[in-house]
Amino acid sequence: MEDILATITTYREKRGWTEYQLAERSGLPQSTISSWYRKNMVPTIPSLKKICAAFGITLSQVFAEDDTPVSLTESQRKLLERWTRLNEEQQEVIFALIDKMQS
Repeated sequence: MEDILATITTYREKRGWTEYQLAERSGLPQSTISSWYRKNMVPTIPSLKKICAAFGITLSQVFAEDDTPVSLTESQRKLLERWTRLNEEQQEVIFALIDKMQS
């Protein structure tokens, strides 16, 4: 999966928008958007939906590679929602657990 923040930046820059303009169009506080970048956090699903609405794209387009539409199952959506609430250290623990389960 591509870096979501990089994808958001790409969409924003294609439109010539600043973070402030994205905040205005999405209805999110600019402080929220800038904190994602400062803390390297993944936005929550509700925030991503607002970002997508501002860009006029679907949520699946954010996760698509090479503009190929992606359809998430309900389980994948639940997992992604929970994942976005984890900090970087917690995410690394989950990766380690998954790696251990696959070996």
